[in-house]
Amino acid sequence: MNRKKSSIWEGIPCLVIILLLFGGIAYVMGVSQMLNTLMNTAHDLLLNTVFYLMGVTVLTGAIGKLFIEFGVVNLLEKILRPLMRPLFNLPGVASLGAVMTFLSDNPAIISLAQDKRFSSYFKKYQFISLTNFGTAFGMGLLVIVFMMGHGFFAEPVFGLLGAFVGCITSTRLMQRAVIKVYPHYAEEQACEESIEQQEEKQQEEKSLFVRILNSLLDGGRTGVDVGFAIIPGVLIISSFVMLLTFGASADGTYTGSAYEGVELLPLLASKVSFLFEWLFGFTDPHLIAFPITALGAVGAALGLVPSFLENGWADGNAIAVFTAIGMCWSGYLSTHTAMLDSLGYRDLTSKAIVAHTIGGLVAAIVAHWLYVLYTLL
Repeated sequence: MNRKKSSIWEGIPCLVIILLLFGGIAYVMGVSQMLNTLMNTAHDLLLNTVFYLMGVTVLTGAIGKLFIEFGVVNLLEKILRPLMRPLFNLPGVASLGAVMTFLSDNPAIISLAQDKRFSSYFKKYQFISLTNFGTAFGMGLLVIVFMMGHGFFAEPVFGLLGAFVGCITSTRLMQRAVIKVYPHYAEEQACEESIEQQEEKQQEEKSLFVRILNSLLDGGRTGVDVGFAIIPGVLIISSFVMLLTFGASADGTYTGSAYEGVELLPLLASKVSFLFEWLFGFTDPHLIAFPITALGAVGAALGLVPSFLENGWADGNAIAVFTAIGMCWSGYLSTHTAMLDSLGYRDLTSKAIVAHTIGGLVAAIVAHWLYVLYTLL
């Protein structure tokens, strides 16, 4: 009974907020035009953005699986391992998590963390910080390939470097926060059992052609799954963000066409435009929509980029910042809770979110100033 009453009382403010929000938008645009714009925007995003992103995820998934099959991931892990302790204060094996999330998505770090052979290398405070560490590289290959597909090559590299610095910031802040709350986690092992290092699996004898074909097809199939998984985020979040970002048609009227809106976010951003210009180098208030969207889903944030480029709002600096903040944040608000819950440390979610918010801002600032130095050379 109490639960029913609680749900009823929660429903009232929910309805009030929705009515006020969409009522205000409908007042400006008109009810019919607002609904048509939402439908047409979602339809255009599905055809011209989601399917493009799905094509990218299929190709990157195939490449990632091929790298795993032929030992490229293990090679990268050995190369990156010496950087883990001095930069991230993590065991060398954590580099495998960075490579795996870079090639796929944030939750890949959890599948590794749940392996006792992997977790036995970590102290508890380090183990918990894997949520921040892995998220900072999530869907990195997809983001970089997407930006390069739009004609930018140096800029995504600056973004990658920015995300790297942001990851260091977020991971170390999270470790300090965990030790402050639970000092004994600094000495306790994440996995109490003594487990020997995982032995290499014996590979079934297969021809080179079959191994290549299986890797490409299996990886491509994984890419299809990722492509389908990003559809709700792109269509729901991007459509709504665009409704709050873009303005009326060229003649100043609302026709119900795709990508019309009330320009609320640019209006709010313009009030503190000096801050975004100094920190990120943003030259247009519309660009703030990307980091806001990346909080929930990086795939949805990428869906904004073609429109930004078409309208002339995004330049090389914006692409560098988008790459950094898109990689580092990569939808952490929608994944951190589930990731920490699966690790068994749900009570530390707020600290992980705060640390990662700071890390993403640092990543964007570093990418911006790296691009500035690049343009001065």
